[in-house]
Amino acid sequence: MTKDILDTAKEKMSKTCAVYEREMQSVRAGRANPQLLDRITVDYYGTQTPINQIGNISSPEPRLLVIAPWEPKMITPVEKAIQKSDLGLNPSNDGKVIRLVFPELNEERRKELTKVASKSAEEAKVAIRSIRRDAIEQIKKLKKNSEITEDDQHEAEEDMQKITDKAIKDVDAIYAAKEKEIMEV
Repeated sequence: MTKDILDTAKEKMSKTCAVYEREMQSVRAGRANPQLLDRITVDYYGTQTPINQIGNISSPEPRLLVIAPWEPKMITPVEKAIQKSDLGLNPSNDGKVIRLVFPELNEERRKELTKVASKSAEEAKVAIRSIRRDAIEQIKKLKKNSEITEDDQHEAEEDMQKITDKAIKDVDAIYAAKEKEIMEV
């Protein structure tokens, strides 16, 4: 019984880490990364479609993304969607492809981005601790209903803490890597 609770909590925590990692991939660190465009959608025949499903996205240079829509008439809608997004980029096109030039990040913007990454890391940790709390409540309920012994409860709570510590360590590692990437000049 406690194994099911621990497994469920572990799975939820790893999903939380995965969501945080995906979120960090969309934080711009001065390098052109095609994943930055994953959140941006374009009206494609009446359906909101991600840009990466409308054409090829490549990064021929560290600070340049090139979007080549499969249909030339999609260039204008893609361009407008990028301008409306929160990326703060100004796309340019030559009739066949759209170019996104990423400006060099200044020190102030780098610090701002590390604060955003830190805040997201803290939110992920809070979510992980919440999962731990719920799991421990379930374990205590099993003990209260005499479904497990006190020793089993103590052991399950220790295991839950180990799982939580590992998940928080994973979030810290993701944050540390992103911080290093952001502060790299």
